[in-house]
Amino acid sequence: MGNIVEVRNLTKTYSNNKALDDIDLDVEAGKVVGILGPNGSGKTTLIKILTGLLRQTRGEVAIEGQQVGTYTKSIVSYLPDRNFLYDWMKIDDACRLYRDFYSDFDESKFESLLEFMKLERPMKIAALSKGMHEKLNLSLVLARNAKLYVLDEPIAGVDPVARDQILDAIINNYSRNSSMLITTHLVRDMENLFDDVVFLNDGEIVLEGNAEALREERGKQIDDIYKEIFGE
Repeated sequence: MGNIVEVRNLTKTYSNNKALDDIDLDVEAGKVVGILGPNGSGKTTLIKILTGLLRQTRGEVAIEGQQVGTYTKSIVSYLPDRNFLYDWMKIDDACRLYRDFYSDFDESKFESLLEFMKLERPMKIAALSKGMHEKLNLSLVLARNAKLYVLDEPIAGVDPVARDQILDAIINNYSRNSSMLITTHLVRDMENLFDDVVFLNDGEIVLEGNAEALREERGKQIDDIYKEIFGE
C-alpha cells in the first residue's frame, strides 16, 4: 500500500538541546505503529511536527506524499496528551465544533462512541472526570474518517476501567483503510495493538521493526524489550 508517513533526516533543536536528532522513519499505510519511549525521549515532538503544530529545524516530512500543511491537516486526526476542549462547553457543543470544523466528521459514529463510553450530549465538560475527558476526546478523534490517526498517550493517567474502554474503542473503531500512530510508555497495556514499533531515546531511534518479528527474534514481549532498552 506504500507509506502514509515518510520522514528523512528530521532534527528539532531547542537552543543547544536536540529533541530529535536526524531520524528517518517510514510508516506503512494500514498499520498501527507504536512510538515508544520514556518521557523526554522525543515522542511528542515527533508527532507535533507530523501534525503541523511544530516546525522542524531541518529534514523532510511527508504525509501521503505531501509536505505538512493544510492538506495533511485535513487527513490527520490528532489526540493530544491534554484536554483541548473549553470548560464552558457541553458534549453537544464539542460535537458541533468538530462537525463544523472537519468535513470528515461522522456524527453517527460519534453517537455510537458516546453510547459505548457511557457519555451523553448534555454533560458539561467542566463536570467530567479525567477518564471521562479522555473518553470524550478519543470519541471525537475516532469519529473522523481520517487517513492517519495520531494518539498521544491515550491511556496515561486514567483508571483501569476507563483504560479498558479506551483500548476497546480503538480496537473496534480502527479501519485498515487508515493508519495509526500511538505514543505511549504504558507498553504492556497497548502492545497487542501494534503492527510495528519504534523505540525512541534522547531524540534518536534506537530500535524499530515489526512487533511480532521482534518478539520472535528476542524471545520477549515488547514490554520486556522496552524495559531492557530503557532499564526499567
